[in-house]
Amino acid sequence: MTTMTDSSVREFKMPDVGEGLTEAEILKWYVQPGDTVTDGQVVCEVETAKAAVELPIPYDGVVRELHFPEGTTVDVGTSIIAVAVGDGAAAAAEPVQEAVAEEPKPEGRQPVLVGYGVSTSSTKRRPRKGAEAPAAAQAPSAAIQAELNGHGPAAPAAPAAPPAPVSGDRPLAKPPVRKLAKDLGVDLATVVPSGPDGIITREDVHAAVAAPDPAQAAPRSEPAAPAAPSPSAPTSYDTTRETRVPVKGVRKATAAAMVGSAFTAPHVTEFVTVDVTRTMKLVEELKQDKEYTGLRVNPLLLIAKALLVAIKRNPDINASWDEAAQEIVVKHYVNLGIAAATPRGLIVPNIKDAHAQTLPQLAGSLGELVSTAREGKTSPAAMQGGTVTITNVGVFGVDTGTPILNPGESAILAVGAIKLQPWVHKGKVKPRQVTTLALSFDHRLVDGELGSKVLADVAAVLEQPKRLISWA
Repeated sequence: MTTMTDSSVREFKMPDVGEGLTEAEILKWYVQPGDTVTDGQVVCEVETAKAAVELPIPYDGVVRELHFPEGTTVDVGTSIIAVAVGDGAAAAAEPVQEAVAEEPKPEGRQPVLVGYGVSTSSTKRRPRKGAEAPAAAQAPSAAIQAELNGHGPAAPAAPAAPPAPVSGDRPLAKPPVRKLAKDLGVDLATVVPSGPDGIITREDVHAAVAAPDPAQAAPRSEPAAPAAPSPSAPTSYDTTRETRVPVKGVRKATAAAMVGSAFTAPHVTEFVTVDVTRTMKLVEELKQDKEYTGLRVNPLLLIAKALLVAIKRNPDINASWDEAAQEIVVKHYVNLGIAAATPRGLIVPNIKDAHAQTLPQLAGSLGELVSTAREGKTSPAAMQGGTVTITNVGVFGVDTGTPILNPGESAILAVGAIKLQPWVHKGKVKPRQVTTLALSFDHRLVDGELGSKVLADVAAVLEQPKRLISWA
């Protein structure tokens, strides 16, 4: 039977698909071991902190191994799939049972940290003191990878309390674990490792923090009490009355961004209630216009155009704050963000150079943005570089709100529900289509006068949409 050498196996590593992001979750595998793949074929879908992205394989071959199951969060630079290429592809296609029976097991795991390539080096990890043959060395590679990723081994393959590393040796731990230990003031040389091959895990570091000082602890004859649980992993809770949802991916990034924005930019929010009856009539007319056939025409389209007109009349609102240089950066372009609620959380993709688009072009851009977001296909690039944002809380029946700025932007407009309300029109109380707008802005670079002018201009355009022509 033909055997396969490591030189014929290519390891595809998790790429940086989000401009500096350090990890991504594998959402779905589209291939399995034994499948043939071609250059450019999508093999999996991953979710970063910014978007869900499909990953294409960069070479032809046969899938040899998937290193991680779906739902695993993997560091950028870590190998996620092994593909046999060239002469090794035929061998990879043989039955797995035969390959396992005749192919020698490589010693040690392949290096997969960022900046390291896969090699066939014979270098072995040092054995743990007092252990002749670590049981974890015989565990499947997927279990080792999962442990290095912080999820713990698939099965308890190592002793419950192995001794600490030999004095003088550098403790084995992933970079994130080393950073955690540094932040908590823990010396890794004193931590008892529980991971495969003597690797120190996050739980080990937390246990070291919770453990009592050995010098103060009185010796006992009975077995030691179990190590204190990790602060992030409660010992128990009522599963019938509570549900715990891990915060990760887009939702985790959004939470961090909102906290950073709320406590960095001094927010001011102003409100205005406006009669948009004429705007609603114009929407219905545009829907009948042949030029808009197949395009997404709704109130948001005209609200977006109204904001763009207001920005043109008050360009200083379209700016950002440069903390390092202590400067206000006025943008001569508008990348209009549209907040979109998706199954993976709130995202804010933006329409590049929206200020230069005609109304039909803007309608097309809005339709594409919304459909792409709903499908979970928004790219990281589509969420970068926004200057101002619109959030339409009215679709949920909400009258208005006080929106938090998208980080790095100067203003965000919240649009409330459009409802029939009694309104004084031409001296008489009549039922009119009315909505409330709320504009939040960064008071470091937008004062009350500028913010008020922008909000008033948006309201004026929506009240009299003919201003789209006279003010444009």
